[in-house]
Amino acid sequence: MKPDISLSNWFALRASRTPERKALYFEGRTWTYGQMQQSIADCAARLGARGVAKGDRVAFLGFNQPMFLFSMFATARLGAIFVPLNFRLTGPELAFMIDDCGAAALIVDAHHAPTIAPLRDQLTQLKALLPAEDEASWSSDPPAAPQVAVDDDDVAMIMYTSGTTGRPKGAMLTHGNFWWNNANSMHAMDILQNDVTLTAAPIFHIGGLNVTTLVTFQNGGLVVLHRTFDPGRALAEIATHRVTTMFGVPAMFLFMAHHPTFAETDLSSVRVLVVGGAPCPLPVLKIYEARGVLMQQGYGLTETAPMVTILAPEFALQKVGSSGKPAMFTEVKLADAEGTAVLEPRRQGEVLVRGPNVTPGYWRLPEATAQAIDAEGWFHTGDAAFFDEEGFLTISDRIKDMIISGGENVYPAEVESALMRHPAIAEVAVIGEPDEQWGEFVVAIAALKAGQTLTIDELRAFAGESLARYKLPRRLETISALPRNATGKILKYRLREMFGRLNEIHVVSTVIASDSEATQTKP
Repeated sequence: MKPDISLSNWFALRASRTPERKALYFEGRTWTYGQMQQSIADCAARLGARGVAKGDRVAFLGFNQPMFLFSMFATARLGAIFVPLNFRLTGPELAFMIDDCGAAALIVDAHHAPTIAPLRDQLTQLKALLPAEDEASWSSDPPAAPQVAVDDDDVAMIMYTSGTTGRPKGAMLTHGNFWWNNANSMHAMDILQNDVTLTAAPIFHIGGLNVTTLVTFQNGGLVVLHRTFDPGRALAEIATHRVTTMFGVPAMFLFMAHHPTFAETDLSSVRVLVVGGAPCPLPVLKIYEARGVLMQQGYGLTETAPMVTILAPEFALQKVGSSGKPAMFTEVKLADAEGTAVLEPRRQGEVLVRGPNVTPGYWRLPEATAQAIDAEGWFHTGDAAFFDEEGFLTISDRIKDMIISGGENVYPAEVESALMRHPAIAEVAVIGEPDEQWGEFVVAIAALKAGQTLTIDELRAFAGESLARYKLPRRLETISALPRNATGKILKYRLREMFGRLNEIHVVSTVIASDSEATQTKP
């Protein structure tokens, strides 16, 4: 008989073995594993009393908080599917995802409830809208909910990624995907039972949730959870809780390094900082190395749960720009445009990934799934890369024209679709421009209609009604006509030559954003 490796069951097994160990710390309160398991059981009972059953979708909208984790494990206990939502999105963007996944229940915190309230009438499939802060109001004295049997290949979570056509796609992640990603993490990062990980990156993203958080729980360590990222608070709690590991994007670690308290903060407990979302600049690596802290870089995607490759800390300075070698239980190969394997060192090809951590596909999008995953099970990432002579992978270009801002994916088609609705615009294209803090920001290049004028502030105000703030252009350039090839396709390489330059490398395709409501510094 196969062991039950489902999200809910492995946490329950951990809690039964070490119920007294500290599991979670949040804003002055600590839960042991036994107490956290009881909270999960209570949450599952209340969701079950509201009609949530196997296969149903339960969405969550809110900042990092214990209820996110309780409801995630509780949803898995019921055999249902958890759908974390990006709290940075606008109402229409969220409504699409809630409707697309057919959520039966939505848990929302008080800060984001006003975003959902005007949409309630149009969310016709939603049976229950539940406050994150008041679980007792969901149901009174519900009966206990037993663990529902699930298979390794059953979907545990749907995580939405922006679509290249402007339509978000729900990447399905199975219970097996989570388990094997944890296995990869344990081998690649030497996660220990006594680890204390600081989770300040948003856990609605695969990086914040799956790089150190879940694997620390599985091994019996302590997760120190922050509602939002604040560099000063992160430094303070590293010292207070003797934090050993932390995941973040480069901008987070940059802000911490520039904080006034950085030099005096005790970092002696930190064993490794795991960085993704973009290449970590050499000066940042050296700042932390000077403090005796190594940084471990990696490459991954939402669709791979997320680990694909990882760079061991001892190579952080020797292999700057590289994302390392494939994880223990994940295969990586490169292929040319004809699908032939690329074997020569330093020859570029598309990154293909196969393994038990790879998504089975996109929610209710069989054509998109077939385009992404071939008959042999290889997931086509759309990222171009090369291996060096020692087998280290470097991401060198983008087959997709994706822009990465603070670890958030911004797909040009989605932004262009929104900008095209402006009455002054005849045609528009967007590209990314390098940014020292956020990796990239959005640049709009527009051809205006005759007699029209447009400023960047006017464009941002218009687009802000339908796009999240990190997707808005920060720079506007006007042009008489966009350059196109013979078939009418916009030549974005020409636009980059004219108005900017493409970053040479990026490290993680879908992981964690670094801005926070606390700092309000992201463009």
